[in-house]
Formats: sequence, structure tokens, C-alpha cells
Amino acid sequence: MSSPSPVCAASCSTALRTPPPLLRFRRSSAPVSASVARAAPAVSDDLVLRIAEQLEDSVTSTSPLLDPLRSASALSLLSTPWPTRRSSEAFRFTDISYLRSLPISLPSREPDIALPSSPFSSHVLFSDGILLSSSGAHVSTLADLPPGRARDRAAAALAASAEFAHKDLFFDFNAVGTSDVVVVHVPEGVKVADDPIHIMFAYTGRGAESMQMSNPRVLVVAEKAAEVAIVEEHFGAGEEGGCYWANPVAEIIIDEGARVVHSYVQQQSFAAAHTKWTVVMQDTTSKYEFVEVSTGAKLNRHNLHIEQLGSETETELSTLHLTSQNKQIHDLHSRLILDHPRGFSRQLHKCIACGTGNSIFDGNIKVNRYAQQTDAGQETKCLILSPKALVNVKPNLQIIADDVKCTHGAAISGELDPNELFYFQARGINTETATDALLYFFGAHVIKRIPFKPISEKALAQFKELLASSRQTTDEALHS
Repeated sequence: MSSPSPVCAASCSTALRTPPPLLRFRRSSAPVSASVARAAPAVSDDLVLRIAEQLEDSVTSTSPLLDPLRSASALSLLSTPWPTRRSSEAFRFTDISYLRSLPISLPSREPDIALPSSPFSSHVLFSDGILLSSSGAHVSTLADLPPGRARDRAAAALAASAEFAHKDLFFDFNAVGTSDVVVVHVPEGVKVADDPIHIMFAYTGRGAESMQMSNPRVLVVAEKAAEVAIVEEHFGAGEEGGCYWANPVAEIIIDEGARVVHSYVQQQSFAAAHTKWTVVMQDTTSKYEFVEVSTGAKLNRHNLHIEQLGSETETELSTLHLTSQNKQIHDLHSRLILDHPRGFSRQLHKCIACGTGNSIFDGNIKVNRYAQQTDAGQETKCLILSPKALVNVKPNLQIIADDVKCTHGAAISGELDPNELFYFQARGINTETATDALLYFFGAHVIKRIPFKPISEKALAQFKELLASSRQTTDEALHS
């Protein structure tokens, strides 16, 4: 049987090896021996090195528990080139040149702006990657965790992340640039899924002269038979049209029989860049329910990586992307790995592309040899509302096991179903109103899966508003 991922070490509390000293990016002026020069990895991109140096210099103090992760990511960045559409298959359809358009700056102080409050009792507030406040019995920062079970689990999870094989340079940037980690630890048997932990990420820009980068990080550990709900909200809080780069990472460890309900809403400024990683490790008989609604950012890239590390594990994924602005890019790269018998998964991806927007979906489900009697389904539905809009869809189902029930399908349409439009018209409803209603319900099908009304209703209201404005965007694209 194939060996489990190194990240499953997060379920252990074994003693950790002493980490190596942190690698410094800035090269010394002292001469270097030929043997050391040959052993050192080659620096393949000056921009990657420059950003890594800025991130390293901005972090003045961190928990020693972060050292293995930071060291591994620093070493990785020394030999990681900047990905382009030609050089990297993972970015074949995703143009990230926007990230190179302005100098990168880093937040140095808390912003002097009014920030929203949460409707929930347990909540966390980040501003430009800086933790401002947190409240809740199961929420703490890594630096403030006392010795005990929660600290041991966090240490093991972060050490395992240092060995994560599927990462990219955005994952490594976050590891080098984060100064602390918000830890949500739910002990064995505790069930708090009805009262979510609301994690708010507010971002501001510094005008047009630079792109401010922030690297918040969250770790969620649900122990055996525990239940927890997480709501992530990412939004612009400064001037309208703020230019910044949000680069968050969320890691979720789900132990045997545990359940995590994860809602993720991205409503960034339309001049922002948003590159996110979500990494989920599920143990035997655990359940993970994920709903994503992404409507903001000029460039939005989400890497969603899930591994089923035990039998009879359930994974349900629902995603909606809306590119309502011209030249807006939304990209979902998902990977689901099933390694054990009787796994269950369902993935629904929906997108609406308007104007000159570009939506990308690269969904990979891998059913390995020992994942017999797996039931896996994947479906993507895309609407293209403008001749100049673009959708690239790449569903990918790899099956090595021979006793499975697996399906996948993709539907891309440039118009709504004429039968559905006729249904409205036969009842005296004009075409424009009927079109608005059908588009609304196309997206609401996903948004209403968010189980908490204050979040789902706000997302629905913004989605409806953006659909209305997309008419103008499409008209501009047609006449440009």
C-alpha cells in the first residue's frame, strides 16, 4: 500500500528534530568555495529572490515552531523560477504578469481605517496580514499557545508542511513572510459546527506606486469526532480600487470521524491580486464540506489540495467564480487524492464569464490503486456572456483502482437554455428579466450552500449587484 503523505504527521505528537538555522537570501561578499557553490541551488529568478529578501527582512520575530517551515520554503525559493504560461503547465492558462507590474511593498503598521465587526461570537480579524483581534474558546495564535496538546498538534502540522510536495512559490512566499499563525484547535468530541469561527481578512492598498503584499496563515485542527465550522471572508477595506497582493494560506487537519464545514468568500478590490492555498488532510471516516464564492480581484488564483488519508472519507466541494470585470482572471486549481477504500467525493464548479474576463478550472481527482469502491463525481458548468470572454476548463479524473464508481462532466454554453427562457416568456415575463433571474439562480445554487445566513445573504446581494453591472462591462467589451 502506498505510504501516507508526510502531512499526516500532523496527527502525531512525537518529538521534533531541531530545525536547521534559517537560510539567509542575501549573499555574502566573502568568497565561496567551489564545492559549496556546486552544492547550493541555483537562483533562477531575480524577482523571486528580491521578494523573498523583502519578506525575510520584514519578519522581526516568529515562534520557533515556524522555523522548519520557513527554512524549507526559503531553500525552495532559491531554486524556484517565476512561473509563466510557457514555462509552467500549472500556469498554462493563467497570466500572472500583473504581479510583476508594480514594485512589491510590505505592511509596516496597522491601517487607520474603520474595520467591520463580526455577527458571530468566535471571530478573528486580520488587516493586511497583521492579526488585530481574536475571540473564541478554540482560537489562539501560535506564539501564545501554552505547552500541551494544542501546541504539539500545531508544531507537528507545521513541521509536516515543510515536507509538502505539491507546493508552489506562493505557498513558500507565505511561509517565509508570515510572522505568526492563527490556530483553531477543537478537542476530541467537541462539536461547534452550529456557531462558526469567523475569520475576516481585510486588505488595503498604498495607491498606484506599489503593490502591498500580505501573508496571513491559518491552521485548523479538528480532533477525533470533533465538529467545527469555519467562515473565511477576504475583502478590500481601503479606498475603492485599492491595489494590493493578498497571499493567504489555510491548512486544515481533520482527524478520524471529525467534520469541518468550510465557507470561503473572496470579495477583493478589482485592482487586487489574490493567490490562495487551501490544504486539507482527512483521516478515516472524516467529512469536509467546502463552499467557495469568488467575485473580486483582478487576478484570483486558488490552489485547493485535499488528501483522503483513511477509508470511508467524505469530501464535498462547491465553487462559484464570477468574472464581471474586463480583463479579470479567476483560476481554481484543485487536486483531490483518494488513497483508501470506500471514499466519497462530489465536486461542483460553476463560473460566469463576462466582458473580457477569463475563468480557468483545472480539477484533478486521482483514485489510487487501493481506493477500491470509491464513489467520486465531478461536474463543471460555465456560462460565457460575451464573445470576448474566455473559459478554460480541464477536468481530470485519473483512476488506477478497478472497482469504482466515478463520473465527470463539463458543460460550457454561450447562452441560457432557450426552453427556460420560453418558460418565463410564456408567463408574460420579458427576456431581460428572465435572463437576470436565470443568471441569479445559476449562482445562487452554490451561494445558498453556505449554511450561515449573514454570510450567504451578503454574498447573494453582492452577486446580484455585480450581475447588473456586468451588462455594462459586456457592452464595453463588444464596442472596444
